[in-house]
Amino acid sequence: MKKLCYALLLATGCTAAVFWVEWRGGWDRWEYAIWNWRVAARAAPSRVTDDIKLILLDQGSLDWAVQEMGLSWPWPREVYAPILQFAQRGGARVVAFDVLYTEHSGFGVADDEVLRDAIADAPPFTPAVFLGEGIGRFTEWPDYVPDRALPIAGLDAWLAAQARYDVVMPRATFPIPEVATPATLMADVKGAPDADGIIRRSALFRVFDSRAVPALGLAAYLAAYYSEHDGQWPELTITEGRLQIDNRRIPIDRSGRAIFRYRGPSGTHQAFSAAQIIQSELRLQAGERAPVSPDVFAGAYVFLGFSAPGLLDLRPTPLSPVTPGVEVHTTMLDNFLMEDFAQPVPTAKVAGWSWCWALAAACAVLWAGKAWRTVVAFAVFSVGPWAAGFVWYDHHWWWPVMPSSATLWLTMIGAVVVGYALEGRQKGFIKGAFRHYLSPAVIEQIMRDPNQLKLGGERRTLSIFFSDLAGFSAISEKLQPAELTQLLNDYLTDMTAIILEEGGTLDKYEGDAIIAFWNAPLDQPDHALRAARTALRCQRKLAARRPEFKQRTGVELHMRIGVNTGDVVVGNMGSHDRFDYTVLGDAANLASRLEGANKAFGTATMVAESTWNGVGDQLAGREIGCITVVGRQTPVRVFEVLGLPQDALPIDPTAFQAALQLCRDGQWNAALKAFAAWPDDSLAATYCRKCRDLLDTTDQTWDAVWNLTEK
Repeated sequence: MKKLCYALLLATGCTAAVFWVEWRGGWDRWEYAIWNWRVAARAAPSRVTDDIKLILLDQGSLDWAVQEMGLSWPWPREVYAPILQFAQRGGARVVAFDVLYTEHSGFGVADDEVLRDAIADAPPFTPAVFLGEGIGRFTEWPDYVPDRALPIAGLDAWLAAQARYDVVMPRATFPIPEVATPATLMADVKGAPDADGIIRRSALFRVFDSRAVPALGLAAYLAAYYSEHDGQWPELTITEGRLQIDNRRIPIDRSGRAIFRYRGPSGTHQAFSAAQIIQSELRLQAGERAPVSPDVFAGAYVFLGFSAPGLLDLRPTPLSPVTPGVEVHTTMLDNFLMEDFAQPVPTAKVAGWSWCWALAAACAVLWAGKAWRTVVAFAVFSVGPWAAGFVWYDHHWWWPVMPSSATLWLTMIGAVVVGYALEGRQKGFIKGAFRHYLSPAVIEQIMRDPNQLKLGGERRTLSIFFSDLAGFSAISEKLQPAELTQLLNDYLTDMTAIILEEGGTLDKYEGDAIIAFWNAPLDQPDHALRAARTALRCQRKLAARRPEFKQRTGVELHMRIGVNTGDVVVGNMGSHDRFDYTVLGDAANLASRLEGANKAFGTATMVAESTWNGVGDQLAGREIGCITVVGRQTPVRVFEVLGLPQDALPIDPTAFQAALQLCRDGQWNAALKAFAAWPDDSLAATYCRKCRDLLDTTDQTWDAVWNLTEK
């Protein structure tokens, strides 16, 4: 609950801080860059892209005019007439010029009149007008400009309630009468880049002198519609966040701007140079074959604009820093026809989802437990906002990746700090408290889930291990204190290392004796096998070092081990100030008695049947027999661990079991003969003595239970 509370606080605090910065535009710089990546990755032509054509006045056209016609810039107005005539010849739906004709031609009035006549004969024509705040000589709508105001329902209410200052423009620059009078509709070409200078969105219209003037891309559609519907406009309605034109709904902001979905790099809309079109029309007029067929403009929306660097109409877009400005307008028309302008996901929804992600991420980090899991949590959750950004882009939404990512990262970093503060001391305590008698693996599990460690006593089934050095009292009398201490430390270090490697819990040392157990404090389903295998490994480790110990001290070390499995009480026991994590119960006492019972049989390792049943076929061993120990009346069947199943054993366990069965059946002579087959085996020798004793007595009955009277 404490971790969950911290996760809630972190998620809420970080979300609030990040979206306060978002509200103030603090993330825009980075978010714009990420949007550019999305556009570059997902841009693709639409099904209407081929219906929009471009005529570009490029550098090649300027060079051609100089070389072939002796014309320097600016061109005479009559040069544009063939372009309009070619569009008319090809059956273009509309022609839109991204050119400001604000001054009369320097070649005389006749030059302007040629262009006027060409416009009058051309398809619906939309020339450019520039609406601004401080630039432009007109403050009222000129008398010579056709007053075909767009009837946008709800415009006044929208302007009063929603629009910002950059919708209503006080000044304007209109084209000359020869261009404006025959035009179908005026078109605004004022740009609206974002704060970083890149054009990602643009106003669909602006208002001048109480008249809505559409942007060039939208004006091209409206002019064609007006012409095709006998001077009727489509139904236009504006409400908060929406501009509706017939059945098309365009998402807009408070400035009437729509977010573009660019179709691709410059040239995605088929483009022709102005020189190509002019030459084609002149050749067609001369009865010659044209390099470009007029059929390419059939039913098309045709735009004329500049791409020559010297004409200063190159604009930065998400796809290129030098895109011809007219392609911004063609993109607007393409988006309008496809009804796929992007729109921002509402901030409240982004903040809500970011909070949910942040809460989940905080929980993942706080419960990670390991550094690599924390790294995985960072990696997995960091992908979320980016994936959302790209997925939402495909559904025409702008999901703000930057604030979402910042919320997640800030929350996860905070969770790391909080987790360290909350768990660092706890883990340090656990390590310090248990490192002396738990394996590192067990300590690691406890630190991952400290709730597994129950303080106080609890009843559990454990496998208990007791070991003791044979004749250690006599050995200690032969050695100097320093030698004895070094010997004991080396021996205990070796044995303890094996116990901890097998996941055992070290209970205590009592001189040379070692007490350990398995299946506490953590569950270990194979605890019996672990305990028995530990006994085998300890005996082998001592055997390997026995020559070394004898060389150092002049004495041989032999160890006896007893292992039993049963129910005991395990937990922290002692006073309130000092306590040990230990076991209490009859099963623990029996393990101690089994260690001592080895003396009676000359064995080194004795495990109870309850332990042996948990070993299965994982270890090789033999039955020792049934015994009763001091303090217990119930016989216990005991076994000796001999080795691993693949080891070459000195005694065949099956043959030894058969000899035991002869003994239990009272066939003393046969049993004696069978046990005599192993003259060097202490256990077999013990049974041989027993068989002889029974044969030498008149009462030859025996229940095959060894009653031990010494510990």
